[in-house]
Amino acid sequence: MEAIKPAEAAIVDLGRGPQIAGSRITVFDIMDYLKDGWHRDHIAALFRLSSRDVQAAIDYIAAHREEVEAEYQRILDRHHNYKYPPEVQAKLDESHRRFVEFVKELRARKAQEASDAANLG
Repeated sequence: MEAIKPAEAAIVDLGRGPQIAGSRITVFDIMDYLKDGWHRDHIAALFRLSSRDVQAAIDYIAAHREEVEAEYQRILDRHHNYKYPPEVQAKLDESHRRFVEFVKELRARKAQEASDAANLG
């Protein structure tokens, strides 16, 4: 009986930028975690990929560093400068306002609880 060799990991470009073959994970996704100091095996576990797949992405990034970093910066700039339609922006602003109010109330409640506990103790 002949042993089955695992498929080689590959990076392909199907129009979304370089990505791990058989997945929708781009080299840019991997870059985020590499920049945060994650180990290859932890990245693989997060994305449910093999370490070989993630290593292929790491190797691709190293071999094409200038091109990959330039494209990644264009993606970040586009994301940062994106303008939502006014009705969507209004919903986002209202949601953020409610969140800030919730955090303020939560902090006040925690401070009151701490004060009450200090007065009892």
